[in-house]
Amino acid sequence: MQLIQVTDPSLANDFIKVNRVLNREITGYIRPIDDEIREVFDPARNKAFRHGECARWVLKNEDGRLQGRIAAFVNKKYRNKGDDVPVGGIGFFDCIDNQEAADMLLDVARHWLLQKGMEAMDGPINFGERDKWWGLLVDGFHEPLYGMNFNPLYYKKLLENYGFKPYFNQLCFGMDPARKLSQKVRERHAALALDPGYSARHIEKKRLESYAEDFTTIYNKAYAGHGGLKEMKKDQVMTLFRKMKPLMDERIVWFAYYKETPIAMFINIPDLNQYFKHFNGRFGLLQKLQFLWLKYRKSCHKFTGLVFALIPEFQGKGVDSYLIVETGKVVQQLTVYNSYEMQWIGDFNPKMINIAKSLGEVSVTRTLTTYRYLFDRTREFKRHPILL
Repeated sequence: MQLIQVTDPSLANDFIKVNRVLNREITGYIRPIDDEIREVFDPARNKAFRHGECARWVLKNEDGRLQGRIAAFVNKKYRNKGDDVPVGGIGFFDCIDNQEAADMLLDVARHWLLQKGMEAMDGPINFGERDKWWGLLVDGFHEPLYGMNFNPLYYKKLLENYGFKPYFNQLCFGMDPARKLSQKVRERHAALALDPGYSARHIEKKRLESYAEDFTTIYNKAYAGHGGLKEMKKDQVMTLFRKMKPLMDERIVWFAYYKETPIAMFINIPDLNQYFKHFNGRFGLLQKLQFLWLKYRKSCHKFTGLVFALIPEFQGKGVDSYLIVETGKVVQQLTVYNSYEMQWIGDFNPKMINIAKSLGEVSVTRTLTTYRYLFDRTREFKRHPILL
């Protein structure tokens, strides 16, 4: 077998092709949009290059057939709570069911990271934000949510045989959105609803700038500085909102306020993969027209939770239940959606897991795992610390 570093457009195309070649026969596989993978490795479009660098390889057999791929990256901004060594990342791992092939791919990534001064590697992770391409699917092998990794079950064996250990598990929760919310959630909502200072409303596209400011306030108070997440600026959020606007359903994006001060948000969107599964990795003019047609036909019956955030001053007061019930009053009337699934929650975050479970009849729909490999094999392995 031949390991080749990606150094030209032809090899970059091979890197994308590997995923399709190795996974296209697996039930549930949805081919990612090619250009979104290219964007990860484009310094002009990926801000992670400001603080890091990456390399990619493809693996071919003697006949030139694609056998696997891997990317490795370092990012000065990547840090988890409790890290006591510099940690790099591997991602976009695909491989035939062959341990020798997997070892070749993982070895080249490890050696590259060693040369960059790293002492451990996490994977599979993204060269960028955690909302995409993060974790190895280990349970729930059905159609992935947009931006979510999808892989055969044997990848778990390949990584663990190499020496990777689970650093944390990523749980997705799902439910029938029409089901009645739990009694506990409704009771906590009723208690807060007695205070006229509390209010909740869904987003309006004509007032995106105002909601971008609210998003920024809540996000920075709730998340900035935790788990390597950096503070966001309003212009960044506006850029995100503008990208979301064509697919945004105003009725499923909610904010809560206390005396008009933003205190919580519940951000949901239609699952884009319900559209993208028809496009075979392309999103040119023809696919964009098809997307508009599918949207007009209300072809997407699944929506997904991206962010649930609550500022610290209002945690433990029942605001989560208040916002969930207010959202439900509108969402449960929408007959277009028959399935809801939240993006992953780390098992190190019991507060968010409890919020998810409090919705009522929810179940774990899939589990992904972020693995870690310590280069010093005598060093004590520690899982991600629990967030208190």
